[in-house]
Amino acid sequence: MYFLGIGCLLLILKVLELGPVAQLSWWWVMLPFALAVVWWYWADASGYTKRKASEDFDKKRDERRARRKDAIDGRRR
Repeated sequence: MYFLGIGCLLLILKVLELGPVAQLSWWWVMLPFALAVVWWYWADASGYTKRKASEDFDKKRDERRARRKDAIDGRRR
């Protein structure tokens, strides 16, 4: 996601011809987009994306269980 943000910023600066980015080659301006594609390919191929999704799911499940346990313990008092 950082690559896309940087790429968009560079693209806007290049099109508006602002700052030193106006002098950069288009290859440098488009490089962050290519890096984002490579990152997404690697993340999907290595299982990183599914692993992070599973970790997020497990964290939410554990928080939900803790809230329910606290609610049950609160009723018993």
